[in-house]
Amino acid sequence: MVKVAGVDEAGRGPAIGPLVVGGVLFDEETAEVLPSMGVRDSKKLSPRRRESLKAEIMDLADGWAFFDLQPWAIDKVVNRGVVYRKLNYLEAMAMAKVIRDLAPHRAIVDPADTVIDRFVADIKRVIPPGIEVHGESHADDIYPVVSAASILAKVRRDRFVAELREEHGDFGSGYSSDRRTVSFLESWFEDRDDCPPFMRCSWATVKRIRAAQAR
Repeated sequence: MVKVAGVDEAGRGPAIGPLVVGGVLFDEETAEVLPSMGVRDSKKLSPRRRESLKAEIMDLADGWAFFDLQPWAIDKVVNRGVVYRKLNYLEAMAMAKVIRDLAPHRAIVDPADTVIDRFVADIKRVIPPGIEVHGESHADDIYPVVSAASILAKVRRDRFVAELREEHGDFGSGYSSDRRTVSFLESWFEDRDDCPPFMRCSWATVKRIRAAQAR
């Protein structure tokens, strides 16, 4: 039986919290029932629906795996600024780790890089040679196995974010476009200089606010 894995991420853009890469493994025949379950891109589902589908997906799957990229790891590669070794490469390595853990015959990934062949090549360099890797933009909207992975990754990140909110207060979505997030960052750095471990200190919004509050 051919085993196929879908791999996707959640939380690439926020200034707060981890980036979560998730993967899920099915045999090809079993994966065919995913659309009838209502599995689709996690961004098109409510939080409650994602939670219920997570349980159904895990009941059906042969396995799943995660790799959590914490803000400090993201900051390290972004600040280092090595060409072709920034966030896209870090995400490729995280996806490769998930693929190695699941050991499918075939993996379908939603690549972070606009140059898909480069992203896939980075993954293939560090996984066993017998695993086929297919990358396609918007794979989470095209392939149900990737949609399932996107749901698992999103639910996991949402739980991390909920824990951070309980500990530090309501910072909104964590995205720089969110006014509540920006207000939280401004308040945080009013009387602090050090950047906390749950923030991506390399993000332009965080840098700008830190610099402004330091004046």
